Amino acid sequence: QVQLVESGGGLVQAGESLRLSCAISGRTSGGYVTGWFRQPPGKEREFVAGVSWAMGRTSYADSVKGRFTISKDNAKNTMYLQMNSLKLEDTAVYYCVGRYFGVPTSDTEYPYWGQGTQVTVSS
Repeated sequence: QVQLVESGGGLVQAGESLRLSCAISGRTSGGYVTGWFRQPPGKEREFVAGVSWAMGRTSYADSVKGRFTISKDNAKNTMYLQMNSLKLEDTAVYYCVGRYFGVPTSDTEYPYWGQGTQVTVSS
């Protein structure tokens, strides 16, 4: 059974940075993929970024390319999302997600979810 636990959310001002962490327990070998989704207030959940644990390949939503960086530490079984130059529209609950093989952008393709962490960007 895979468990995902996010941490690192908070309140920051526009232009500042924040790093989210996702501690992963359970199997991460054999094509495991983890990523981040977010749900802004009153909106649908949307894909943010994903990374494959075997090859280290990454994928990003256009809205965060160049500002956010997804990474992983295999030894610590932890994934990170470094968020720079934060904007008001980045305000959302951020979820850590997991699946095996592929990095789809639909939330229905990910069977494993963390509890979410709130990120609020103020002006």
